[in-house]
Amino acid sequence: MTAKHLVWDWNGTLLDDLHLVVSSTNVAFAAVGGRDVDSDEHRRTFRRPVADFYAEMLGRAIDAEEFGRLDRIFHDAYRLGLTDVTLAADAQAAIKTWPGSQSLLSMWFHHELVPAVEGYGLAGMFARIDGLRAELGGGFKAAHLAAHLAELGVEGRDVVMIGDSLDDADAAEAVGGHAVLYTGGFTDPARLRESGRPVADTLVEAVKMAMSL
Repeated sequence: MTAKHLVWDWNGTLLDDLHLVVSSTNVAFAAVGGRDVDSDEHRRTFRRPVADFYAEMLGRAIDAEEFGRLDRIFHDAYRLGLTDVTLAADAQAAIKTWPGSQSLLSMWFHHELVPAVEGYGLAGMFARIDGLRAELGGGFKAAHLAAHLAELGVEGRDVVMIGDSLDDADAAEAVGGHAVLYTGGFTDPARLRESGRPVADTLVEAVKMAMSL
């Protein structure tokens, strides 16, 4: 059966913010004496839970309290740089290519996500927008996707998710859906292709792949 509903990821997918994420990560690492990470290393290594990624890059264990501190430093730096961030080049064209319903699910804070989406000219394009409502994130997306679909009244088997991480694909498969992974985000393209999931180099291509699932 052809999928009926498309779920978009935001950071690293519709939003072209890789360089800002990397620079904000380095601000957080510097605050605890860590080294800089470049974009290529970030893409090869980044994963969820984010605390595990931080621990690997810092070369030591971090507890919940320190992760909370790092997360706050990261987001403070990220907010400062958002004014220079644009949508992915073909984001609007890709959204308009999908013939069915679509929504947006992000692990970024909900109260900041909604006005940001509107500010990028995407108001009215999604049946629902959900971000993280907790004060601290960094975990897996699967439970958030399940809750998102429940609010929409959409069955998991009718869904394709377009995202840039292996966690996006894991989340889609956890609800019985599919994923198409985008190489322009936070994950090294080789890692995405090695996973065996459909992979696209542009968002328009990703939508066309989703239409065939």
